[in-house]
Amino acid sequence: MFTSKFFEFFNALAKNNNREWFNEHKSDYQQAVVQPMCAFIEAMEPRLRKISPHFIADSRPHGGSMFRIYRDVRFSKNKSPYKLHAACQFRHELGKDAHTVGFYVHISTEEAVFGGGVWLPPSEELQKIRNTIVGNPHAWRQIKSSRTVKKYFGGIGGDGLKRPPRGFDADHEHIEDLKRKSFFLMRREPPEIILDDGFVREVEKTFKAAMPLMDYIGFAQDIEI
Repeated sequence: MFTSKFFEFFNALAKNNNREWFNEHKSDYQQAVVQPMCAFIEAMEPRLRKISPHFIADSRPHGGSMFRIYRDVRFSKNKSPYKLHAACQFRHELGKDAHTVGFYVHISTEEAVFGGGVWLPPSEELQKIRNTIVGNPHAWRQIKSSRTVKKYFGGIGGDGLKRPPRGFDADHEHIEDLKRKSFFLMRREPPEIILDDGFVREVEKTFKAAMPLMDYIGFAQDIEI
């Protein structure tokens, strides 16, 4: 699927991040990035279905699982129009956007990142997760202490608040997690892993390893995982 041309394209884009250059090299983008990413998504579909039938792998180049390369520069000081990575999300069938629980793959010239969780869920859904951690601290502790979780991810990630959220005990054993605004398990590897024949299998194993967190989030949000 992926070849060294993937990295060649993004290295060139980093030096020429403007619409004129991109339009001149759109065919390179299609061949080096879009086609292999869509092939990867298609290869993941049957593997993902075995992990859970509730997550969508849509290999369409537009409107599918792959994120667009165009940056939203409206509120950013960086006005470069294009992202310097390719990414896709296998989101839950009930979700409508990137803030839905799902699996994620991000590839750049610097690293390959893949795993599962939920990124900046709406306040009501975030509150449900926090309440579930308070109500089920033992199950949360088991996820954090799992050998599999430590082996693949090192631990649970996600940016958090500086102070405890309102209504939560600052001395709670999981207060650092209760402060989180996102909850995910992400494996980080050198980018060259995407060139390996076993990359799809590695992503599949990693998604399976993230399932305890996915199940916990599903339980908190009352959705079937």
